[in-house]
Amino acid sequence: MNQGMARQTRRTAIAAGVVAACVMAAQARAQEQQGETQTVVVTGVRAALEQSLRQKRNADAVVEVVTAEDIGKMPDKNVADAIQRLPGVNTQSSAGGEGGFGENDRVSLRGTSPSLQQTLFNGHAISTGDWFLLNQIGGNVGRSSSFSLLPSELVGSIVVQKSPTADLVEGGVSGAINVITRRPLDFRQQLTVEASVQANYNDLSEETEPHLSGLVSWKNAGNTAGILVQAFSEKATVRRDGQEILGYTPISATSAAAIANPALAGVAVPTFIGASLFEQTKKRTGGAFDIEVRPSRDLSLDLNGFYSELEAPHLNTNWLAAPANSINSMNLVPANPVVRNNTLVAAGFTRNAGEVDNIYRPEAGGESWYLDFNGKLRVSQRLTLSGKLGKTHGVGYDRNDVFYQNNVDGGMVYALNGLSPASVGYPGGNTTSPGSTAWAGGGEAQSVDQEKYAQLDGELRLDHPLAQALRFGARWTDHHRTAEHPLETRPGPLGFTNPGPAWSGQMYPSDFANGLGGNLASNYFKYDGAALGAWGALPGNRLLDYTLRHNWMDEFQVAEKTAALYGMLDFGGERWSGNLGLRAIETRQATVVNLPGGPSPITGSAFGPYTPTTFKRTYRDYLPSMNVKYALTPDLSIRSALAKTMARPDYSALGGSVSLNDDALSGSGGNVRLDPVRSTNFDLSAEWYFAPKALLSAGFFYMDLRSIVAQGTSSGTYYNNKRSALATYQITSPFNTSGRNRGVELSWQQPLANNFGMLVNYTFADGELDDGGELLNSSKNTCNVTGYFENERFSARLAYNYRSRYKAGVDRGASQHVDGMPSLAGSVNVKLGERLTLSFDALNLTNETIRMYAENEDRPRAFYSNGRTFYLGLRGKL
Repeated sequence: MNQGMARQTRRTAIAAGVVAACVMAAQARAQEQQGETQTVVVTGVRAALEQSLRQKRNADAVVEVVTAEDIGKMPDKNVADAIQRLPGVNTQSSAGGEGGFGENDRVSLRGTSPSLQQTLFNGHAISTGDWFLLNQIGGNVGRSSSFSLLPSELVGSIVVQKSPTADLVEGGVSGAINVITRRPLDFRQQLTVEASVQANYNDLSEETEPHLSGLVSWKNAGNTAGILVQAFSEKATVRRDGQEILGYTPISATSAAAIANPALAGVAVPTFIGASLFEQTKKRTGGAFDIEVRPSRDLSLDLNGFYSELEAPHLNTNWLAAPANSINSMNLVPANPVVRNNTLVAAGFTRNAGEVDNIYRPEAGGESWYLDFNGKLRVSQRLTLSGKLGKTHGVGYDRNDVFYQNNVDGGMVYALNGLSPASVGYPGGNTTSPGSTAWAGGGEAQSVDQEKYAQLDGELRLDHPLAQALRFGARWTDHHRTAEHPLETRPGPLGFTNPGPAWSGQMYPSDFANGLGGNLASNYFKYDGAALGAWGALPGNRLLDYTLRHNWMDEFQVAEKTAALYGMLDFGGERWSGNLGLRAIETRQATVVNLPGGPSPITGSAFGPYTPTTFKRTYRDYLPSMNVKYALTPDLSIRSALAKTMARPDYSALGGSVSLNDDALSGSGGNVRLDPVRSTNFDLSAEWYFAPKALLSAGFFYMDLRSIVAQGTSSGTYYNNKRSALATYQITSPFNTSGRNRGVELSWQQPLANNFGMLVNYTFADGELDDGGELLNSSKNTCNVTGYFENERFSARLAYNYRSRYKAGVDRGASQHVDGMPSLAGSVNVKLGERLTLSFDALNLTNETIRMYAENEDRPRAFYSNGRTFYLGLRGKL
């Protein structure tokens, strides 16, 4: 039995076991209830909002809270969806350079980079794996968690902590997102069974797929022992229509174009303009368990674990016009050139240096798991000790991928249209059938992330009118991150002479790019993924040499060990409370990169001789923090917080390796000497709980970013594997600088008459570097408006979100800004009985287009349409 069949057999067995457990549990529950008097528990949207406000109100730090019932009433398909409507929270569908997909994948706080917030599960780190190649190797291997692996069904509540406390795990400059899973002893009933089945439909792919989840939780009558088991299986078929402008290149002063027209020298010209069709069927499967024991009132023990795998095979076809290569490589003189804002926005060519880029990744995906053991012991009436021990592991992988490029005949004309798609044509050329072989490749890559951790905490209750408790503790971690590129192929001895992949008339969908606006063509041929895979597997078509084609220059290893100590005093009086603490951390890093050359280099790789080089460093941080809350009246409180924070740089930023794109002549590199991001944060806010389940709040935040990591671009000469010659590349690399981030958060929520209610929040964030540069991921304006209706049998919500433009990163030597974009989501829930609910959820109701641009709007980068997504389902509970 092969591995794929074995995995499928195991999953089928697990699924059958879960279904059987649900059926048996339901039967047992029904028998128990025959002679019982049932207790009605009030639940619903308003009850969930009340619980969230209660936790926020009682906290000593600045926090936002979302509860499980709240999540279940919205179209929240992963943890990022669940918190995107909180004040100060931004989500995005990709990491910088990746391209906009339909599912929220990254979360940032208060207009900062996703890597500057800390994502925790039950107070510990979680390793995740990115399914997309550019986040596994190269310049986008970050510390932010991929939320596409974290379904919302796992969540009991989510606490977004914006002001730090000394007992909070370090690593978040802007705050921390703590996902708290459900535990068996927290359930009201002795036996709880929950299950849901949904049909997922995307109106662009026009495919319907199933979503299944189930939970069984049991505890004994004495509430001293319990076990919980969850499982989920979610499938979706997606399609993304796009136009991609893959970077900009200056026109060479020695080119024929610049000689004929000197005004064109140095003008930026699009490197590629592509009509990109992305097709994917992805499946997220996994589960969680929790075993909880309280043998006495003084001792509690808990063992819990989680596993999630995302299988994300995909096919990407991109018809590429190549204005830059037509000028700088083919030495063509453009006809009818139009220059605007130092950009060649329109031109025509008698030939085209572009190609059709066909990429098939049949084994792309990621997985994440953790195993966590923790306990709590009350030593005496005043002293309580708790501990945590565990391991987490994540991997993103891309195996057996094949890319194949066709030559394109005829001429090429284009015209950029700002933030509307560019016009592209191929006069005299053939776009409806394959051309000859231009290039071929593919290979394997993966990124592995793992951490072992141990933690010990104590709380000593104090007999003093102003000092309530002294908290103290220590934490140790051993973290490893690797980026591996064991195979990067090129055409083999028969690659250019053998026939290309089999083609049986496949074309782009006739409605391709209808959702993008403009007047884009759809009469492009495409290959079937299986045909690409079959061509790549034929002997001689590709050079499958794991020694010669091992790209060592694209790899790195980061080992990171930390040790932390903290002490914190909880204090308070009649109308005030707070905490004062200090956290001290030592970080020991060892980074291994493969540098080109060296006195005694390792040879045998086609990517050049290299020398593995280790860089070591140790640094210490001392992070004081203070939070104070003062009640002006029983319903009006003022909060203030002051703290120093730190976040370690992204792994690819530390990696130091250089990853090259031989087509676009661009690359990314690291900096092993980067300092961590350090900041001094200040918060001041007021909260008025003016009515039951109601809140009006306003807050101000400020971050003095002393060593923020920014990205810069420089030129470098490297060996071009495709051209078999040296070439000049635009290399993006990180460096430390300083900056600031300040802003305001406003929030209002209130139940209204006749079962209606509203939630509204607005965040203004003004972040910039001290040299005037942009702070990554900083949107000045974020707004959320949610209206809901709920009675005993029916509930509905409509949620609007708007995020203004922001800079996502630097990709292919050019900035990547994401234009401002609204989104609209809705949900309807109808109770069919006491234990059965019909649900309908809708995402991206207005079918928005993701628009990206470079340094200015005359240099567009991408336009993406992902379509609307709908979910129809049933939820049952015993």
